[in-house]
Amino acid sequence: MTPPAVSPKGRTRVGRRLPWHRLGLRMRLTLLYGGLFFVAGSVLLWFTYLLTARGLNQRFVLAYGKVTTVDPPPAKVPMPVPDNVLAQRLKSDMRQGASDVLSEMLRSSLLVMILVGLVAVVLGYLVADRALRPLDRVTETAQRLSESTLHERIALSGPDDEVKRLADTFDAMLDRLHRVFDAQRRFIANASHELRTPLAINRTVLEVSLEEPAASEDLKALARALLGTNSRYERLIEGLLLLAQSEQELTVRKAVDLEHVVRTAAEQLDLQPRRRTVTVHRDLRPVIVTGDPLFLERCLFNLLENAATYNVRDGEVWVSLREEGEHGVVVVENTGPPVPPYDVDDLFEPFRRQQGDRVRSARGAGLGLSIVRAIADAHRGTVTAVARPKGGLIVTLRLPK
Repeated sequence: MTPPAVSPKGRTRVGRRLPWHRLGLRMRLTLLYGGLFFVAGSVLLWFTYLLTARGLNQRFVLAYGKVTTVDPPPAKVPMPVPDNVLAQRLKSDMRQGASDVLSEMLRSSLLVMILVGLVAVVLGYLVADRALRPLDRVTETAQRLSESTLHERIALSGPDDEVKRLADTFDAMLDRLHRVFDAQRRFIANASHELRTPLAINRTVLEVSLEEPAASEDLKALARALLGTNSRYERLIEGLLLLAQSEQELTVRKAVDLEHVVRTAAEQLDLQPRRRTVTVHRDLRPVIVTGDPLFLERCLFNLLENAATYNVRDGEVWVSLREEGEHGVVVVENTGPPVPPYDVDDLFEPFRRQQGDRVRSARGAGLGLSIVRAIADAHRGTVTAVARPKGGLIVTLRLPK
């Protein structure tokens, strides 16, 4: 049997945790304190036993020597001298007495060590709980913080020890994150105005020039070409801004029926991209999730639009909606050109399109599936895709109910 792979530091690979690491830090410290106490108590008990046995042995030798070398009594007092049998019996009794003393001492010491050890384990748990209480405060603050509550701080008081330095470092990190998120929000707000306004003005000027009776056909053809380019840039900027907004924390959370959202997105879909008719098959049922209705509508619209755009002539799209445990699941499947399995994950990256099309913008900016993933992440959901054997994709969106 092949042994499990071990990293250079001696730890097993991620996903195969040892039983010791499955315990919490508080319990591990408690067991460590208790184990150290029992090891130290066992060593102390062993040395005490050896020293006591040695002392009793020395006492036994001295006492036995006095008994066997005692001077005979005076002749006036007749007293029999101990013979060998009496000496051996006395020796045996002394050894038995020493053994009984050692056994009784060992039993009593073991009982006392177990009782004191249990008390030490309880005290160790209380000490560990006391020592880890500041870390619990750091953890609770980190779990509570979100993009809208980055102004909160731990502000841990106490001696300048390791835990206090950890809390101060965490507060400093929150300060930096707060500044970064504020700068990002300001950038999105400014970009929404500064980027859209010039393009809107250009579009208006081009549309007016097309309505001008004195304009030549060459000028109108140039205006139409520029209008198409302007429209593509508008879609690109709108997609980038939506991607940036969808990656932020949701400000609106309400109960949403995904069936209504899918129907609304399907009604907005152009089913004849590039004059290729696409048929949409629906298998829907009511599924309630929590989230932002506008973001969810855009997410599902992008999925349907991607399935209709990258399709074949007289292609088909299947969209189904169901419940799986605590999740609502939307599956969008479409016919289309074959997609290599190793390119499927890259389709969720910005500016990546199917069929290796990463340059031309006529079929989109390559942000559709990137926005889908960002919206799914903001709703604490997941989106995955697999290639169909006969061409096309199967995209699965899971959202918590």
